[in-house]
Parts: sequence; structure tokens; C-alpha cells
Amino acid sequence: MNTIADRFARCAKLAALILGLGLQAGAGAADVVVVVSARSAISSLSRSEVADIFLGRAQRFPDGAPAVPIDLAEGSDIRDAFYSTIADRTPAQVKAQWSKIIFTGRGMPPEAVGDSAQVKRRLGADPNAIGYLDRAQTDASVRVLMTK
Repeated sequence: MNTIADRFARCAKLAALILGLGLQAGAGAADVVVVVSARSAISSLSRSEVADIFLGRAQRFPDGAPAVPIDLAEGSDIRDAFYSTIADRTPAQVKAQWSKIIFTGRGMPPEAVGDSAQVKRRLGADPNAIGYLDRAQTDASVRVLMTK
């Protein structure tokens, strides 16, 4: 039996598949790397440690130093690629995660800046800051901790 509800469910599944493929294609466009200041004591982090810092589950680096995550603004292709690759989250899932944390009073999302140059400025100003960039935007002022 082909009811309207069945047709709608199939269309919804197809739309989700097409949207998912589109997000994956966009995520692959940027070569995202996790970075800290060249002056930072942090030399490596696991993918899950980075995800925990950016999703509000950890406020410190493994050595005990405070972690200060710097995000790019919502809608940035690099931001979307970062969360897709590092945290396996869509922009909507990231927003939902932070809405829950804010609502329960357990924290605030990372500071969001407008572009890669601002990320590098914030990293240079705070050796406890951590961010992400397109690999093409890296220079001697930052240390790459992780690539996708």
C-alpha cells in the first residue's frame, strides 16, 4: 500500500540523504587543521580531546591548563568542516548541544570570530587558546596539532 504518509517518509529519507551528501562534499573542501599558538605548551591532542573542548565537555587541556576554544562564526565552511570531521556533528547538532549547555547553566559556547586572521590574533594573544584553520592559512605564528 502506497499511502501519502509512506511517500512522504520516502521523500524525507531521500532529502536527508541528499543533504548529508552535500554536507560531506562541503566538509571535504577545506583542509581543516587544529592549531594553538606557537608559544603554547600543548604539542598534541587526540580527536576526542579536541571535540570535548569545543563541545563544552572539557574546560582544560590534559596538562591542567585552561583551554580557551576559538570558533569561527556560524555559517563558515571551515567551521562546518571542523565540526563534521572532528566531532562528527552537523551545524544543527552543534547548536543544539550548546543550547542545552546554556539552558542548564553549565557553560557558554566558544568565542566566535569572523575569519582566520582573527583566530590567529586570538591564538597569539593567549597561549591557552585553541582554534582551527584551513591549512592554507597556517604560518609560523601557530602550531598544527591535528589534521583531519
